[in-house]
Amino acid sequence: MLEVKNVSFDVADDAGRKEILRDVSLTVPDRELLVITGPNGGGKSTLAKLIAGIERPTAGKIFFEGEDITNKNVTERARAGIAFAFQNPVRFKGIRVLDLLRLATGKNASVAEACEYLSLVGLCAKEYVNREVNDSLSGGELKRIEIATVIARSAKLSVFDEPEAGIDLWSFQNLIKVFRKMRADIRDSSIVIISHQERILRIADEIVVLKDGRVERRGAPDELFPSLGEAGNVSVPCRMAEGEC
Repeated sequence: MLEVKNVSFDVADDAGRKEILRDVSLTVPDRELLVITGPNGGGKSTLAKLIAGIERPTAGKIFFEGEDITNKNVTERARAGIAFAFQNPVRFKGIRVLDLLRLATGKNASVAEACEYLSLVGLCAKEYVNREVNDSLSGGELKRIEIATVIARSAKLSVFDEPEAGIDLWSFQNLIKVFRKMRADIRDSSIVIISHQERILRIADEIVVLKDGRVERRGAPDELFPSLGEAGNVSVPCRMAEGEC
């Protein structure tokens, strides 16, 4: 279980200090898919980076499985079982997709095993497994490859920062299928997704609304969704004649 207790975060600006998060507290129990949403600039991505260890809180504590990880770095948190998918994935010149997946699994995974993970995110494995993770890949391709590495990690906590950003509609549809499968397969792990997208919010066990750096409210999708739509916190990718795409 993840516990964020009274966490605040500020940065230096021309006026002195700018507060990004204020006294944020939340828990993510095991076997839960939690979606954090809210207006742009509300601190959602900052909170994800604090959980992953990319940033350190100005105040407050973060606990994972009962251990204080506030001062642990990204590598230490990864070893503890936290996986993080960036909003804008990193490119690695000279490293193949297969190499990334082997690093994620922590073993010398076979090409067949790597292909299974790529297939889950809708990529033709034969075309990608030996590709370099460089500028030859589009943003959508990189995003799906990174999600495949997070799945391969089988982490205790998987954090996705706006996974829908920069991907096409077909990729988005497959992304929803991936998250549904991850949710169905949850045992002693949990998932946190930062997102505005309606279809991602709909599959959550619980939604947290972050606004102006504070937790404004939290609850089940059926409870919160009507007011979320009215407040403009939710994005709908498209509509088709048959209904939602």
